[in-house]
Amino acid sequence: MKVLFLHNNMPGQFKHLARAMGQDPEHEPVFVTRRADVEIPGVRTIVYEPVREATAQTHFYVRTLENAVLRAQQVTRICQSLRRAGFIPDVAIVHPGWGEGLFLREIFPETAILSYCEYYYRAEGGDIGVVRPADLDDLCRLRTRNAHLLLALEDCDLGWSPTQWQKSRHPAALQDRIRVVPDGVDIAVCRPQSDGAVQLPGGRVIKQGQEVITFAARHLEPYRGFHTFMRALPALLQARPNAQVVIVGAETGGYDTPPANGLTWRETLESEISYDRDRVHFVGWLEYRAYLALLQLSAVHVYLTVPFVLSWSFLEAMACGAVLVASDTPPVREVLTHGRTGFMTKFADPDRVARDVVSALESPRRHEISQAARRLIVERYNLADALSAQFALLEEAIERRRRVREDDLAQAG
Repeated sequence: MKVLFLHNNMPGQFKHLARAMGQDPEHEPVFVTRRADVEIPGVRTIVYEPVREATAQTHFYVRTLENAVLRAQQVTRICQSLRRAGFIPDVAIVHPGWGEGLFLREIFPETAILSYCEYYYRAEGGDIGVVRPADLDDLCRLRTRNAHLLLALEDCDLGWSPTQWQKSRHPAALQDRIRVVPDGVDIAVCRPQSDGAVQLPGGRVIKQGQEVITFAARHLEPYRGFHTFMRALPALLQARPNAQVVIVGAETGGYDTPPANGLTWRETLESEISYDRDRVHFVGWLEYRAYLALLQLSAVHVYLTVPFVLSWSFLEAMACGAVLVASDTPPVREVLTHGRTGFMTKFADPDRVARDVVSALESPRRHEISQAARRLIVERYNLADALSAQFALLEEAIERRRRVREDDLAQAG
C-alpha cells in the first residue's frame, strides 16, 4: 500500500501507524511535514516550508485560513513532484489542523483521504470562554478558524476522531463519515512498576514509595489547569507535609495567550502565592522513558483541562497505574468513572483540587482504583487493537473512494 502522511508536527497522532507501516515491506509510506528532526525507519520524509506567513495586513479573522492556504500550496508542489515520479498514494492520512492537505484532491483524485478530526471549534460547550470570557471578536474569529477544517471534512472519504466527544464537536451533517478510533497506548511500555527511581534535573532522586504528586502538560498554561493546580499547592503541601510535587511541561508556548505582564504563567502565579518551593520540582520536558518512570511512581496524577482535546498523558498515567484526580469535563468523563477508575475534581476550584488530591492519597481503595484504571486502558485503548482498527479505517476509506470513482465514471459515461 502506498501511503501519504501529512502532519505539520511529524509524527503527531500518526506515530504508531507510521512506524508500523515503515516496518512492513508491503507498504510504501511517505511523510510530508515541517519537522526536519524526526526519522521513522522505513518512512521517507519530505520537509517543506511555506514561502511566507500571513502578514499583519491580513484581517486577523482569516490569518489562520491564509496560513493554511500558503502551507497547502507548498505541499501541493511536493505532491505534483511525487505524482510525476510515479508515487500515487492509495490513501492519504491527513491532520487538517494546519491546512497542508487542502488541495490534495486536485493532485490525487483517485486517492482515498482519511482526515484526523481532532477538534472543531464552537462558541459553546468547548474550550472557548472557560479560562476567560469570550468577546464578539473571539466568536467571529472562531467561525472563520473552522473554514479549512470544514473544507477538509467535506472533502475526505473518512474522518477519524480519537474520542466520541471530539467527534461530536463536528457538524452533525458530516458526523456520519467520522469513525471513533483511539490513538492507542503501548501497554507494554506504559505499565505499572513495583520499584524504580527518577533523578530530577536538579539532582534530587524521587523513589517508589514516596508520596509523589505529578502534573504534566505539554505547556504549563490555564487551558490545562496549571493556574488551578498552582493555586492548590499551598493547601495541598500543608495537608501533606511529606509530599513531593513534580510538574512536567514547557513554561512557554501553548494554546493560551501569554499573560499581559510579559511573564510566563509560572512566574505570574508564583508572584501571587507562597508555597514550599523545596518540595515542588519543575522539570520542563522529560525524555519519554523518564516521563513514564515518573508516572509509574506517582501516588496521584493530577489532570486538569478545559473541554478540549484529551491528552495522551491522561491515558498513559492510567496505564502506568497512577491514581488520577481529573477535572470533571466532557472528554475526561468519557473515559474516567468517579470512584471506580479515578476521581473527579473541579477544573477552576483550587481548594477543591487540594481536598480531592488529599482524599485520593488517603483512600483505602487506591490499589483497587489503580488496577481498574489500568484494566480500562488494556481493554479499550491498547495499541494493538487501536492499530488494527486504524488499518481497517484505511481499507474502508480506500473502498469508499473506489466506489465514488466508479460512480463518477458511470455518470460521465
